[in-house]
Amino acid sequence: MEIDKQLIEAAQAQNGMLQYQTIVTSATHTITADEPVSMEGGDTGMNPYSLLLASLASCTAITLRMYIIRKMWIVEQVTVNTNLYKAENGTLIERQLSFTGELTDVQKDRLIQIANACPIHKILVGNIEIKTSLN
Repeated sequence: MEIDKQLIEAAQAQNGMLQYQTIVTSATHTITADEPVSMEGGDTGMNPYSLLLASLASCTAITLRMYIIRKMWIVEQVTVNTNLYKAENGTLIERQLSFTGELTDVQKDRLIQIANACPIHKILVGNIEIKTSLN
């Protein structure tokens, strides 16, 4: 039985004979992923862990900017730093937010709530299933 599903986004990754260098495409955009030299890669792009963190950090920054614009708050810059750790109970991602602008403590607290509502955050902490098949 087929479950109901709605396509949100699609991406494709291809690699060839250049060790681990992988070309990733989505719509009209292309990035290069790779492994660092220490893992026998060519270090020609971000590794998959970095791409995961980049996805969370960029989604968080965009979501925060959308909210800041809607509220007409004076914020010149939003910075999101993320770190990935192996922890005793699995995986831990730490995310730090910083802002350049005029924000009260109440506004900053609200922005933490908004950060936790970004779509990638919701995916990472939600019920996720990955189905793999052959073409």
